[in-house]
Order: sequence, then C-alpha cells, then structure tokens
Amino acid sequence: MKRSAWRYLWTAVDIRKKLLITLALLILYRLAANIPVPGINRAVIASIFASQGPVSNLLGVFDLLSGGTLSNFSILAMGVYPYITAQIIIQLLIPLIPSLERRMKENPKEGRKMMEKYTVLLTIPMGALSAFGQIQLFNQIAGGMSILNYQFGFTGDNLLPTLTTIISMMGGTMLGIWLGELISEYGIPNQGLSLIIFAGIVSRIPVNIYSLIVSGESVILLLTAMVIILALSIFAIVFVQQGRRNVPVLFPGRRVGNRMSMPVRSTLPLMINMAGMIPLIFAQTILSLPAILAQFIINSKTEWLANLAAGMQSIFSVGSIWYIVIFFLLVLVLTFFYTEVLFEQQNYGENLKKQGAQIPGVIRGEPTQRYLMKVQRRITLAGAVFLAVVAVLPYVLQIVLPEGVARQSGLFLISASGLLIVVGVVRDTFNIIETELKLHGYEESLIRG
Repeated sequence: MKRSAWRYLWTAVDIRKKLLITLALLILYRLAANIPVPGINRAVIASIFASQGPVSNLLGVFDLLSGGTLSNFSILAMGVYPYITAQIIIQLLIPLIPSLERRMKENPKEGRKMMEKYTVLLTIPMGALSAFGQIQLFNQIAGGMSILNYQFGFTGDNLLPTLTTIISMMGGTMLGIWLGELISEYGIPNQGLSLIIFAGIVSRIPVNIYSLIVSGESVILLLTAMVIILALSIFAIVFVQQGRRNVPVLFPGRRVGNRMSMPVRSTLPLMINMAGMIPLIFAQTILSLPAILAQFIINSKTEWLANLAAGMQSIFSVGSIWYIVIFFLLVLVLTFFYTEVLFEQQNYGENLKKQGAQIPGVIRGEPTQRYLMKVQRRITLAGAVFLAVVAVLPYVLQIVLPEGVARQSGLFLISASGLLIVVGVVRDTFNIIETELKLHGYEESLIRG
C-alpha cells in the first residue's frame, strides 16, 4: 500500500522552505492587522459596531471579509481590496481601449506585465480615495462624534495629521500587496493575495464561535445548523467550481520526417463559473451605496429627503426581503457580464485558428468564437444561479431560523463570499502542492493513504 505523500512535505527541503516562508509571512500580515491607524478613537469605533441598523450590519459583513481589520481600524483596514478593484477596472478597460487590447493579443506576456504595472499605479489613487471615503463614512455614521482624535480635514493644523492617517492606510494596503507578492515568489506560487484574504477570513472563525458560545442562545441548534450547512455548501462549491463543459477540438497532425501523423482529438474545457466571486464583491458594493447615501440625508430638515432616506434604508437593509431579491438578481446579471468580459479577452476563436485547430462542424475564427460564447452562456446560467443562491443563503437563514438564532446568523456569512474564497484557495493550494510533489518525483496523491 502506498504511503501518504504528506510526509514528503518535510522531506523535500525546498517545499518545506516554501511552506514555512508562507506561514511566516501570513503571521506577519496578521500581526500588522492589529496596528491601529494613528489617532484612531477606539471607543467610537466600538460603539459603531455595537449599534444596530442596516449600515452597522453591512460593516459587519465587510469586517468579516477583512479579517477584523475594519473593527480594529488598523492600517490594513482596507485590506488588498483597492488593488483588486484596480485589477478589475483594468480588465474591464482592456476591451474598451483598442491599443491595450491589441498589445494583449500581439504579446500576451508583455501585455500581462503592462497590466500589472498599470494595476499597481491605479492602486495608489484608489487606496487614497478609499481611505478618505472610509474615514468620512465612519465619521458620518458616528453622528456628532469623530473616529479620530482630531478634526479630519485638509485645513490648518489638521493637514499633517490627515495626510498621516491616509498615507498610513495606503501604506498598509501596499504592505499587504507586497507580502502577497513575496508569498507568490518565495512561498506557495501564485497564491499570495488569495492566501492574504484567506488568512483574514479564517482568523474570524474562532472569534465568531467564541461569541456564539458566550451568548448562550440556542448554541447547540446553531452549531448543528452551521456544521450541516457548511458541509453542504462546501460540497456544492467544490462540485460546481470543478464543473467543466469539454468542447471537442481537432488539432492537425504533425509531419515527422516523410510521414504525417494523424490529427489529434482533444477538448477545450469551459468553466461553469468563470467569474469566481467577483460578482459577489461587485453586488455587495453596489447594494451598499443606497444605504450609505441614505445615511447622509436621513437627518435632513427637508421632509421628502428624510422620507426618501428612510425608504432606501428599509429597502436596502441587510437581510430584508427586498435586499435578498435584489442581491440575487444582481449577482445573476454581474456573473453573466463579467464572464462575457473575461471570455472575450481569452479570444479562443483566433487562438485556435492560429494553431490550426478546429471544432468539428464549426468554421475557424469568428464563427468558432461565437459558438463557444453561446456554449459558455448556457453553462454560465447554472453557475450564476448557484453563485446567487450561495450569496443569499445567510440572509435566508435569518428569516428561517428562530429569532435568537437569527441574531447570530452572521456566522453563516462564511458560507457565502468568505466560503467561496476559503474553498477556492484551499483547493488551489492543494493542487499546487501536489504539483510540486510530483515535480520532486512523489507521485502519490495528497489525499491517498
């Protein structure tokens, strides 16, 4: 019987070194996550998260995805999300700017380097705007109080402290990006930023479980429901994320000497969920805007404005029926939209034509691209519905579970956006480690005894 390949993780020196470097950098990131922003008033921040309401509920969602850095208002309060936002913006701009699209097609390697350069440059202003907006939002939510020990602004004596706070938050984001790149280069390859986000989400699980235990409300019922739902969600996520539609492709034969080899039959795998969790991030951001805007005009002296703000907060209150329905539909639409953008960038029709390959019964070039797009749209429907169901599952539980349990249902948010990240990162990390072991001559599967 073959022995487990796990033991080779420590036998192979370079693999062990990569794992230890990855662990050390993640520990360093979590330590930095506890460094507060200069001048922060922790008492005001704590009162914001202790309050009840749609905005505080939304902040709780973002705090979970940030690994608690938002409730601590640390230098990593923005996480690496300005970089991810910049990355998404650059991806969306490429099809709209002919010169960028042409460079990506002519030289993909140089095009990726160009994309990375522009993404980092765009991260700087995105980080500055995010830091400014985040502080202003928290000050607005706090009412007459300030989350800082000084008056936030760019006038008089407040200029230097304000710049210091914004730069420290930007520096925290760039630190997270840098640590992620170090992990990808010296630790587990190509998993840096994913593991950074993964570490933040997982770090909240012990805190959530502890808060559940000390609450004393339906602990056994909620823990049982958590285990069952998490197990079913993980199974469904793995099943769908691994789903592929294999389109048959015929590659031309090659000439070997005076002989011509037979054509090679292969397949082109199309993913059921090509968009990943990006639609969830976009949908949550879009849905957060009305509630945030309403917060600014809720105390307006103009009656119709105050009524409008109250209506917006009621409709877009996290966990309300309208919120669940809009969230579900928004995830569906954004999944199709982002899949179309990514699929166009792949340009399968032209790439297959360059290789002389052809889908049986389909003309090469543009007709092939249209055919594959049609197939991709059909299979994306299943992926989009699944993603939308997983997204709204925690909020449906708030309605289905008893009232005492529903107050603790924020713990189930790990089964939505967070669980998609966790399962995806774990799966990709296992695959990468297994590939590394095979490169060292260890053919046993990581899960085989």
